[in-house]
Amino acid sequence: MQKFDKLTAVAMPLPMINVDTDMIIPKDYLKTIKRTGLGTGLFSELRYHDDGSDNKDFVLNHEAYKDAQILVAGDNFGCGSSREHAPWALLDWGIRCVISTSFADIFYNNCFKNGILPIVVSKEDLAKLMDDAERGANATISVDLEAQEIRGPDGGLVTFDIDPFKKHCLLNGLDEIGLSLEKDHHIDKHEERLADERPWH
Repeated sequence: MQKFDKLTAVAMPLPMINVDTDMIIPKDYLKTIKRTGLGTGLFSELRYHDDGSDNKDFVLNHEAYKDAQILVAGDNFGCGSSREHAPWALLDWGIRCVISTSFADIFYNNCFKNGILPIVVSKEDLAKLMDDAERGANATISVDLEAQEIRGPDGGLVTFDIDPFKKHCLLNGLDEIGLSLEKDHHIDKHEERLADERPWH
């Protein structure tokens, strides 16, 4: 898993509440178990017209946000079903950080497992960051996970809380497999001991 420490990037505004995982990545894209290639389906029902052409009014199709890596979203982001394809699609498109006032628990935890930093802020701070994000390509925001700070394009500062264990995992690029491999010496010792005690296995 890719580490997350500091990120300075264009922030994209999505001022919609209750964005569920079906809206993030519709069910048509759930046939794959690969984590790549899902970026084309990200918000596809909002992003494309019925004939497959781009919806020029949707933010993902705006030239100013083609390189955005930060998403500033409305309340209750990632609600609905527990599909892990939602953070996969965000990451495949290029999003490394999502900022909102609240997240659905399963989506929130799935973000950490896939190298995405979900940040919870107050309504007041979200309004400031949403205003920053609406500036288009000038909407460069800096996120510092170690310091737990967000800096806007004009130098405004927002601080955020995060679980220390989740912070440690993101800073070091550790998913569940990575955490297990940190203990590989102990695992090897355990296997050696079992082989000695139960040679018939």
